[in-house]
Amino acid sequence: MNPPRTDARRHHDPQTRGFASDNYAGVHPEVMAALALANGGHQVAYGEDDYTENLQRIVRGHFGPTAEAFPVFNGTGANVVALQAVTDRWGAVICAESAHINVDEGGAPERMGGLKLLTVATPDGKLTPELIDRQAYGWEDEHRAMPQVVSITQSTELGTLYTPEEIRAICEHAHAHGMKVHLDGSRIANAAASLDVPMRTFTNAVGVDILSLGGTKNGAMFGEAVVVINQDAVSHMRHLRKLSMQLASKMRFVSVQLEALLAKDLWLRNARHANDMAQRLAEGVRAVHGVEILHPVQVNGVFARLPHEVGERLQKRFRFYFWDEAAGVVRWMCSFDTTEEDVDAFVAALKEEMAR
Repeated sequence: MNPPRTDARRHHDPQTRGFASDNYAGVHPEVMAALALANGGHQVAYGEDDYTENLQRIVRGHFGPTAEAFPVFNGTGANVVALQAVTDRWGAVICAESAHINVDEGGAPERMGGLKLLTVATPDGKLTPELIDRQAYGWEDEHRAMPQVVSITQSTELGTLYTPEEIRAICEHAHAHGMKVHLDGSRIANAAASLDVPMRTFTNAVGVDILSLGGTKNGAMFGEAVVVINQDAVSHMRHLRKLSMQLASKMRFVSVQLEALLAKDLWLRNARHANDMAQRLAEGVRAVHGVEILHPVQVNGVFARLPHEVGERLQKRFRFYFWDEAAGVVRWMCSFDTTEEDVDAFVAALKEEMAR
């Protein structure tokens, strides 16, 4: 039997890698193999398949016996569905000003989820009980959106980490005010790898109610999941997922990717490697006079300040983003497939451009 024909052509150089985002990386070979394994034949649609059923067992192993996973298409979808599940129509979400839900989701939590975001400025992307209190008030004021949820990101958008004790303090503080806690875990694997603890140590073990579990940045083709830990905190998750256009008909192809990452240690291997490459990058950058690293390099991102014209020239050689173009702040991200040679070539190019 002849193999199926395809007219597809490769339109890029597979040797090209940059430092713009871990979303730029391809699919990990083990995840691609899992997708092929799940292909063929018929499986029940909309999450009643064998792969999604097995994913529940795996997720409970990571996040406790009450955990339930709801696979979705993407991270914004995961956040919007999760936040809708723990708020009323008049509810508001307290988050850091730099939070992804506030800065990088096109207003989706507010426009699509019908939520009010109550933001707090932070020096390092991290909330504290004291910072939360700047917005945690007015529950009986009918003229103000009611604070019902605290949303934190682990690791944060600035590449910093909460300790398990810090998240426990946030959860205890939020729960004492009758609020729930959502954790945006698009890079949760990188956080666990850096802290060298299981993901449960800073989620279900310390009081997180619901989380968005990342897959795409950790080697998946697409797909994340909403993980409900506190079943009493949510309402009608299945209906919300469908209403929010995040219910995949062929869900086995989302679930099998998360299964491939989480069943053993692929998620951890990928995260550790990306983190290690960021450390190598930071070490090289620190040796370049005139470049300042702005935040502790705790996961797979490096935030730095350099002359704007240098950044523009360097962008022509490697892809990356300005984080704050006016201030000359850039973000360099490493991925599961970043190599030592990639890092060394980038540092060499940075030195050359700084010397011009």
